[in-house]
Amino acid sequence: MKFNKAIKNLFIVLFSTLLISACSTAKKATVDTVDDVYTGTDTVEFLAKGVPDRIFFATNKSKLTTASRDTLRKQATWMRKNKDVTVTVEGHADERGTREYNLALGERRANAAKDYLMTYGVSGKRISVISYGKERPVNPASSPLAWSQNRRSVTVKAN
Repeated sequence: MKFNKAIKNLFIVLFSTLLISACSTAKKATVDTVDDVYTGTDTVEFLAKGVPDRIFFATNKSKLTTASRDTLRKQATWMRKNKDVTVTVEGHADERGTREYNLALGERRANAAKDYLMTYGVSGKRISVISYGKERPVNPASSPLAWSQNRRSVTVKAN
């Protein structure tokens, strides 16, 4: 009788332990980044059909990635076909760093995009640049995913 009760108690303890551990196991979030640069599409909008409006950067960098250059070439092609369109290139940063540093970083990012568009035949007169630094996050969370989504440059139609 004592043996059956001991086994029963053992099963109850094991089952409870398994149940509690199954409930407390956190699912790991998949982060869409390659070399610290966001590669997902859930925050991307479109300047025109098939022309993404934003590019992403690595932490504290304003260097264009291969994916960024591909997106900017699509934007330049679209802008050359639509000569009456002017755009504003917005530079953004993640929440880390001082306000002043992030405003300067956002400006470098926006200017990197503008310069690349100009090398593909878009007049600089049609492109204005503004930096928002960390003031306009697309994802307000404080996580590596949010930071990678917020390190961006966005091309917006001005007219």
